[in-house]
Amino acid sequence: MYIEFRRQPMKNTQDFIQANHDRFLAELLEFLRLPSISADPAYATSVRQTAEWVAESLRKVGADHVRLEETAGFPIVYGEKMIDPAAPTVLVYGHYDVQPADPLHLWDNPPFEPIIKDGKIFARGACDDKGQVFMHIKAFEAMHASGELTCNVKFMIEGEEEVGSDNLGLFVSSNRALLAADVILISDTAIIANDTPSIDVGLRGLSYMEVSVQGPNRDLHSGVYGGAVANPINILCQMIASLHDEFNRITIPGFYDGVLDLSAADRAAMGQTPFDLDAYQKDLGIQTVYGEKGYSSIERASIRPTLDVNGIWGGYTGEGAKTVLPSMAHAKISMRLVPNQRSEEITQLFTKHFLSIAPKGVKVTVKAHHGGEAYLMPTDSIAFQAASDALATTFGKDPVPTRGGGSIPIVALFEKELGIKSILMGFGLDTDAIHSPNEHYGLFNFYKGIETIPHFFANLAKLSN
Repeated sequence: MYIEFRRQPMKNTQDFIQANHDRFLAELLEFLRLPSISADPAYATSVRQTAEWVAESLRKVGADHVRLEETAGFPIVYGEKMIDPAAPTVLVYGHYDVQPADPLHLWDNPPFEPIIKDGKIFARGACDDKGQVFMHIKAFEAMHASGELTCNVKFMIEGEEEVGSDNLGLFVSSNRALLAADVILISDTAIIANDTPSIDVGLRGLSYMEVSVQGPNRDLHSGVYGGAVANPINILCQMIASLHDEFNRITIPGFYDGVLDLSAADRAAMGQTPFDLDAYQKDLGIQTVYGEKGYSSIERASIRPTLDVNGIWGGYTGEGAKTVLPSMAHAKISMRLVPNQRSEEITQLFTKHFLSIAPKGVKVTVKAHHGGEAYLMPTDSIAFQAASDALATTFGKDPVPTRGGGSIPIVALFEKELGIKSILMGFGLDTDAIHSPNEHYGLFNFYKGIETIPHFFANLAKLSN
């Protein structure tokens, strides 16, 4: 049976995909209407309903042993189709939870009422990660329905990626036999452009912190007490500003000790990646770029570590004026890490340093939320070749190896616990506004993913023989 599967062409699969374009899109829109915001307890019921929706979708397209694997948080959706013990096994990972949609007033349409405009689907989760997860379900449906499924496949779709995947590690370590596979396939990244395919061969790690500055025991009148009592917001801003020097390098002692620097040859190769600086600035509405001295924009956003304030609040933020000297100020800070930086070590370094720079008159607290490790993928593997050839088939040109600036902490976790490498074959674009208002995903990208994934399966089966 395995040899017969391998020898069948993919034409039937591609014909099935073309014939079901409209249905695939309608089902994706249904998926996007489910507000699966894992960070907000108010949406807990919706998150679980979304998990059940994904499970039912897998059952409908022919997956076996589909079930919700319960965790201390939201469930993981598992399903599989084992066609032949001699065939390679692909473990498909993705997530059905999404980021909060705030601020809602900046959306052109309600975030969970998807619309199609200019060839793009606008909705929270359209690209990250519902649209990309759904590509795999539909590609599997097409391969299975046409009799051209060449590999065993397992699905593991979680509901806590956007809040740190706190419960995934225990599930993975407790289910090594269940999750045994030859490669993990993930679509939660982007390509360079619709005419320039790429494969991410690296990801940055993450350390996510929350800091608070406590001043007086209550909010004070800024006229009566201003200038005599430390203002927590002023202090917090000064402390945060001190975390970068005049060259935009991070000032935390020891922060760069483990950073893996690229060779001049590797940097030169990265410099060949197509990049239009003017278009980049125009898209973002900025007049110039910004960042660590001595590095290009591509390098700053991929191979260099960063420290960014993700949110800051305190005092009065309502309409009109209120002359208040606040009692407290808070900020959320994330650090993107590169290979050889360990998230736990960076968390400790940040905590020690931030506490050390607190002036007298205030109390500072630091809380670690979640983190993850950076990842590098070898480009000489069978799985990478299978992905590269698949993209070359559907795009008509070889993909460019790139490094992603974002973090998928579970990729390093998978390698540690399962001993399996991951292929990051995403189809989004950096301009898709993920995590932002008006997130969107191109119809071209959605369908191109569904068309490409079966070629990956066929190539992997052929190369594994």
